[in-house]
Amino acid sequence: MYEYKVVQVREGLIGGKMSADKLEKVLNEWADKGWQVKSVTAVEVKGRIGPGGTEGVLVTFERQRPA
Repeated sequence: MYEYKVVQVREGLIGGKMSADKLEKVLNEWADKGWQVKSVTAVEVKGRIGPGGTEGVLVTFERQRPA
């Protein structure tokens, strides 16, 4: 049996592109907890301020459920 975790990663609240360093940090943090990347999906994430969105990704992680 597996369990899944979806993490939204974005650079900031207003504008800006996703940095590879930030994404790498998130991936390594979850890998340290035993999670493996299942998929990465690019999305436009709505910011809290203003009508626009920011570039971001949804990362789906998978790991075997503890017995």
